Formats: sequence, structure tokens, C-alpha cells
Amino acid sequence: MADHAHSSDPAVQAQLDRLAALSPGRDILGLERIAELCARLGNPQLQLPRTFHVAGTNGKGSTCAYLRAILEAQGRNVHSYTSPHLVRFNERIRLAGTLIDDALLAALLEEVLDEAADLQASFFEVTTAAAFLAFARIPADDCIIEVGLGGRLDATNIIPPPAVCGIASLGIDHEAFLLAPEAGTPDDPAMRIAWEKAGIIKPDTPVATLAYPPHIQGTIAAKVADVGATLFPQGEGWTVETEGDAFRWTSKLGSIAQPLHPRMTGAHQMANAGLAIAMLRLAPGPQPTEDAIARGVADAFWPARMQRLGDGPLAELLPDGTEIWLDGGHNPDAGAALAKALDARAPLHIICGLLKNKDATGFLRPFADRIASFQAVPIPGHDHHDPKDLCHWVRTDLGIVDVHPCDDVTAALSHIADNRAPADVLICGSLYLAGVVLDLNREWPD
Repeated sequence: MADHAHSSDPAVQAQLDRLAALSPGRDILGLERIAELCARLGNPQLQLPRTFHVAGTNGKGSTCAYLRAILEAQGRNVHSYTSPHLVRFNERIRLAGTLIDDALLAALLEEVLDEAADLQASFFEVTTAAAFLAFARIPADDCIIEVGLGGRLDATNIIPPPAVCGIASLGIDHEAFLLAPEAGTPDDPAMRIAWEKAGIIKPDTPVATLAYPPHIQGTIAAKVADVGATLFPQGEGWTVETEGDAFRWTSKLGSIAQPLHPRMTGAHQMANAGLAIAMLRLAPGPQPTEDAIARGVADAFWPARMQRLGDGPLAELLPDGTEIWLDGGHNPDAGAALAKALDARAPLHIICGLLKNKDATGFLRPFADRIASFQAVPIPGHDHHDPKDLCHWVRTDLGIVDVHPCDDVTAALSHIADNRAPADVLICGSLYLAGVVLDLNREWPD
């Protein structure tokens, strides 16, 4: 699935147009092009501050948000590289705590594209190289890097051994890219995904993970043993014990005495916070205090992950007191996490758009009993399931009778306001759709 980016800044847009013309228009896994590109740029990936590298199918962005919030609560300057962006490309590159500005972004993209002209580098490879250049040139204490796709052959994996690796929730996604047969790789799809994510593990590097089924855990443990790394898994190394809306973190490396209260909703976010704490406890160098951990967990926010929308043009379309929730989850594991987050709620009106390569009913089935009505919408600028097809599948496969295809999110909210009994709303199915929603409601990530 190709990346897309637009900018209101003419200089940035000019470089994004160059990138669109030069890149192959799709994700191409492999390290040869990014290695050559970085070599031409002076190998900026070798000049990064203390680095945290995070992979996973779901939750890696939230884990990065917890890492950054805790480190910043300790008073440290932190670079971060995440993807995709929701509204503005600048969201991908944060320099010492601040989103990259347009002037620097345009200059970096121009410099990288001048070197990449004959490489057929992908969108993600070029932007990764630009991030590395910025991180190498601007001082910071720490650097957080989120894997884009997979791990083993992802462009971010050109970095040398980081301070610590983290692997978040694992599930089936991007099968077309990650499940091609290759000699020596596992046949089981779930094990293959784990094997690909574990590809970020490097020699003498500590690795924190969530808890996985034995065959998945074994796949990661085998990689750890093969390269001489150190494994620190949830369950054996550290634990999260929930207490209502809070949790306690305990480990073999020492525990946090006070209960931790995450701002982000759901038990899965407590696990993501726990993973971030485990990574920090493993990392060489300065350790955050318990107070910094508590403040970071409470402050951490990652847009479009069970985010309650604030006042804005979209919220004004519904009756006063109606809550609109936004979540960018788009695969069956994300659907299962949503089901847990929605478990105590009354059924909601759902507005959903899904990319064409996503398992629609697999994503929706876990929380089908929370659906009061279903409104399907397209995802502008991306290949997506036809809203009429989504409605048909939801009716026939999930037994939801009240379904309606809509032209866009605004039309779906108006349809709910005019034709449905009052209830809260969940907009879900795609981070690209989430970006459209945040833009329409004037809630731009910063």
C-alpha cells in the first residue's frame, strides 16, 4: 500500500511531489537501497544518540509515545520517528520534543532526494533517511525509532545495535509483504510474522517483549539465542497487574511502588506502557525516576487510539452530550483490543472505513455485539472496501441489520443524528480515515 503525503507549505509540497515521481509507489522491503542512500549521505544512522527500536503489529506507536513521555518527564530531549502520519507529514519526525518545521523538512527532503534519484528508493526509505539526517545533526539525549513494516527488512533496521529493542503486540497484518515464502523461514503465518519482527534484534542487545503464545515466544527466543541478545518478556521478566483504571508494574529488575494511571484507554494500553517501562529498565545509561515514570504514563497520548474527540465541526453534528471516539485499528487483533475497551459500554453507532487489503469481518467480529448501527464510508485517496460491500458483509456475516453506506464521515454523522436513537459513536478501521476525521474536526496532532 503506497504512502501519501500533502503539505500546505509550497517548499515541502515540491519535495513530496519529487518523491512521488521518483519512488516506485509501493512498499519494497530490503536494506540494499537504504544502505546505499545512507552511505551517500555520510551514514547518519551511525551518529544517533541512545536509541530505542520498537516493532510490532499493533501498539508500537503507543509504546513509542510512552517511551517519549517518560523520558521527557525526566527532563531529557528526545527525537522520535513514527509512521504513518495522520494529518501532516511533519508528525513523523520529532526533533528534541518538537515536530520538525516545514523549512527544515523541505531542505532535508531535497538533500536526500538529490542523492536518491537513481536508486528507485521508496517513500519510506527516503523519509527514513531524512529522519536519520535530522537526528544526527540536531543534539538530543535519546532517539525512539518505530519500525514501519515488518522488522528484518524494514528501512529502519539499517541502524546499528540500539540501546534496547521492544516488540509489541503481534498479529496477522500486511501478509502480502511479510508472508512470501523464503528458505529457512517458518511456515506458520503467525510464527513468520514473529520471525520478521524479531529481525530487529541485534547482538548483545536487550529485548523487551509482551507475552505471546508458546510457539510465538519460542520463535523470538530462538532469534535472541542465535544472535546473543538478552530476552526480557512479559510474564517471566515483568508483569502488569490492573487495578481498575490503573496498573502496577513489577519486575525482576525492581518494581514501581505506586499505581500508574494511563491517560490512554484500555487494558492493551497498560500493556504498552508496561513494555515501555521494561525497555527503559533494560537500557544502559540514566534511568527515569518512579515519579517521571508515573508522570509520563499519565501524560502519554497517541492520536486515534481510542481518542475521544473534542469540540469541533464534526462533534457539532450530533446532539449535546454525545461522545465521538476515534480508533485507527484495522486488523483482527486491534478488533479484539477494541472489544475489551468497549466491553462495559452500551452499543455504539459505528462509522467504519477499511483499506481494501484488510480483513473487514475479522476486524469487526470481536466487537459485533457493541454495534447499535453500522455506517460504512470510503477512505479518500486510498484503495478501500466499497461501503456497500462492507454493509453487505456486516449484515450477512455478523448479523447486524441496521447498516447504511455513506459518502463520507460527515454524511454518516448526519445520518446518525437524523435517523438513529441517541448513542455514542465510534469511528474506526483505518489510520488514514482517522487523519481525515482529525482534520475535519480541527484537532491536528502536535
